[in-house]
Amino acid sequence: MSDKSTPDYKQTVFLPQTSFPMRGGLPKKEPEILKYWEEIDLYNSLRAERADAEKFVLHDGPPYANGQLHIGHALNKILKDVINRSQSMLGKNANYVPGWDCHGLPIEWKIEEQYRKKGKDKDEVDITEFREECRNFAAHWLDVQAGEFQRLGVLGDFSEPYKTMRYESEALIAKEIGKFLMNGGLYRGAKPVMWSPVEKTALAEAEVEYHDHKSVTIYAKFEVKSAPLDAIIGAHIVIWTTTPWTMPGNRALAYGNDIDYVCVKVDAVEEGALAKVGERLVVAADLLADVCSAAKITATAEEARFAGRDIAGLVAAHPLAAHGYDHEVPAFAGDYVTTDQGTGFVHIAPGHGPEDYELAHIQHGVPVPDTVNEDGTLAAHLPLYAGMHVLRDNAKIAEDMAEKNGLIAIGQLVHSYPHSWRSKAPVIYRNTAQWFISMQENDLRKIALDEIEKTAFYPPAGKTRLSSMIENRPDWCLSRQRAWGVPIPVFVHKQSGEPLRDQVVVDRIVDAFHEHGCDIWFNWDPQDFLGETYNAADYEQVKDIADVWFDSGSTHAFVLEARNDLHSPADLYLEGSDQHRGWFHSSLLESCGTRGRAPYKGVLTHGFVLDEQGRKMSKSLGNVIVPQKIIEQNGADILRLWVVSSDYYDDLRIGHEIIKRQTDHYRRIRNTMRYLLGALDGFTQAEAVSLEEMPELDRWVLSRLAEIDEVVRTKSAAYDFHGVFTALHDFCNSDLSAFYFDIRKDRLYCDDQSGVARRATRTAMAKTFESLVAWIAPILCFTAEEAWQAYPGNEGTSIHMRTYAPIGDDWHDQALSDKWAQIRKIRTVVTSAIEQARNEGLVGGSLQAIAALTVTDEQAALFEGQDLASLLITSSASLQSGEVPAGAFTLEDVAGAGVVITAADGGKCARCWKVLEEVTEQAPICGRCNDVVSAVS
Repeated sequence: MSDKSTPDYKQTVFLPQTSFPMRGGLPKKEPEILKYWEEIDLYNSLRAERADAEKFVLHDGPPYANGQLHIGHALNKILKDVINRSQSMLGKNANYVPGWDCHGLPIEWKIEEQYRKKGKDKDEVDITEFREECRNFAAHWLDVQAGEFQRLGVLGDFSEPYKTMRYESEALIAKEIGKFLMNGGLYRGAKPVMWSPVEKTALAEAEVEYHDHKSVTIYAKFEVKSAPLDAIIGAHIVIWTTTPWTMPGNRALAYGNDIDYVCVKVDAVEEGALAKVGERLVVAADLLADVCSAAKITATAEEARFAGRDIAGLVAAHPLAAHGYDHEVPAFAGDYVTTDQGTGFVHIAPGHGPEDYELAHIQHGVPVPDTVNEDGTLAAHLPLYAGMHVLRDNAKIAEDMAEKNGLIAIGQLVHSYPHSWRSKAPVIYRNTAQWFISMQENDLRKIALDEIEKTAFYPPAGKTRLSSMIENRPDWCLSRQRAWGVPIPVFVHKQSGEPLRDQVVVDRIVDAFHEHGCDIWFNWDPQDFLGETYNAADYEQVKDIADVWFDSGSTHAFVLEARNDLHSPADLYLEGSDQHRGWFHSSLLESCGTRGRAPYKGVLTHGFVLDEQGRKMSKSLGNVIVPQKIIEQNGADILRLWVVSSDYYDDLRIGHEIIKRQTDHYRRIRNTMRYLLGALDGFTQAEAVSLEEMPELDRWVLSRLAEIDEVVRTKSAAYDFHGVFTALHDFCNSDLSAFYFDIRKDRLYCDDQSGVARRATRTAMAKTFESLVAWIAPILCFTAEEAWQAYPGNEGTSIHMRTYAPIGDDWHDQALSDKWAQIRKIRTVVTSAIEQARNEGLVGGSLQAIAALTVTDEQAALFEGQDLASLLITSSASLQSGEVPAGAFTLEDVAGAGVVITAADGGKCARCWKVLEEVTEQAPICGRCNDVVSAVS
């Protein structure tokens, strides 16, 4: 039995105490903090507080309001919020206005899906009724997404977000279209554009994704009718294509000037070959073997060899010339023709590809035939194939051409092919009359490229990517043959075909849209827009709607310029890397075309989210990670930590093991905050000591705070939050928990409360807490708030109303930092030796050890004035300089230092647990502890 008269010295130890719990309980705690932010009106309070501060504007790229958030949304919005909160911590007025894309195919497609399930035909529904259903659908999901974004901790003006379907937005989008109309940039023309036969509309490049597709391939033959080389007249030029449906649209051939071609006679074929013995074929010399293999040709004899430039002016016949396709087929040099695949010749259908259109129609004036209907069927006027479908009937077309002696081979190929990202169906190039914004008119391409050079890109590779897209892009196809969106508010004169360019009419339309919304374009009398100056009977009213990318590309006009709490150009646009061809692209062209400048000063791109194995997420793989589930199980702060701990410039991975790892990171940071809060129980500024009164180790902490503050500010300004996280995590884990806290624990728990040494430690810890809680606030916004309010005197205030804690001008001491870096390195020799001694059973812990440290004279100078035992966390320690004794423990990377560990003699102090000779059965605590206990008593 213990002696009840022995004092309980545990009660005299100044153990940490805090209301900040070890376990976060984030799924329960975070909603409480959200409610608190709502109660104090944090968003508007912060706006009032920063009203006169420098503005920072991160303009929100609008997501579609058409379903619940996925993990990519979470990445995007969290990163935006981290940036905005960090800019706020830097003292700026970082107002964030969230926005939504409410028009366009994704939402319209959802309503059509509902119709199809009910057996209804969308085209039979009144357009105003249909548009209202789209509007209601978007409004519902907008509200759902707004709540989900805020649950992630995103702070912004959710009471007044921007919506592309607001009347004011629709009016200003129409006004922007009017600017292109008036400056001559908008025109109507017929060109091949990406077309979805399923959705019956033109698509933007950003609405297209690529998937594997199995195509029927054919080798078709064109008989040479006239050519500069007599040797090839009557021979057949062979082409290879993966789109047999384009053969009715063929109007030319392309060859390469510098390609070597051969004309060969077929001497032998395998059984079942379509090629015939005696036929003469013309192909690229380098591809002859491949063509023969595909066509089951086993022997040939070369009759002629020549360069492409030698056949300039050649004219051939269509493979189906005897069956209604009796037009001439001229051959033109094309610089894009290669010998990588195929035959060295390319069949040209100017209605079914931009390069074909450019070469045949623009350069050589070849007419563009109309061959494909909007539903993907071949036109009724086409011989043989009228009504056949461009995607479903390629095998039939190939077989028929073979029967009519138009082919030498049929095959199949699985290759990457464009698909509509909404319907997931393959798309085609189709020649249609559309409205375009010219890249040449008003020097749009040049201005855009010049503005890219003035823009900061994060990462820098984004500049090259966007530039190459602008350099090579065709004119912007603005029109869509859909119902839900902002109409292209243009009238075309029926006789001249010219669009009406009258600013008074444009303004009248814009004013009407502003008051009534753009639905009126479809149900008002056109005369109401034209006024008394023009007769509606003389004009065609355009009913196409504008590309939804024009809507979002115009947000700088109806958000940044329309609100006095923002500015234009924005400081930053931030989206996924696919938006180089999407929002970054359309916003740049829209702004450059109407204002002559970019709408942004900087562009940041992040990668896509993959699973832990690096695979794209899909329901079929069962690897979809839902952000709502992570929040329910772990909390939003864990997701936020995942974002900043990842290299978000590249693709990010997420899964159960990765979330578990983030939880471990979070626990380290939380435990650091908890230790600081516990250590600072009851601390007030009256207890603080000056820098001059502090021991070196505590001054070293302040120097580290100054260094990390510089890292945080610099990397925050460069949007490098991966770097911020790494610095903070290492500071918490290495500098504080594993070093400073470990050493100062004894002083904190056992020293005299009023002593300068203990007060210095608490002063350093107070400065550390104030800095650290502000540094983590943009990242762990909920945890930082909880920790801040657990600090004495902060109850009822928000950390997010503050800025980064001020750093004293005299805190940073590079010489001191360098000195302690060396001390810490030498210290690892001792800590490693003690660990070895523990493993060997020599000591049970470091306080049961005596360390005899030997170092060089230079190293010994580092330890002058230091309490070596306290620094090494041993009961006693000695230091000598000279040769390291034999048998001493050393580390290869710490030259000149060695230590001998022995077990400490004496008794174990019942209060501080040091093993000292002065501690006996009669004197159960050491002298230091006895003085403290006596003073307290």
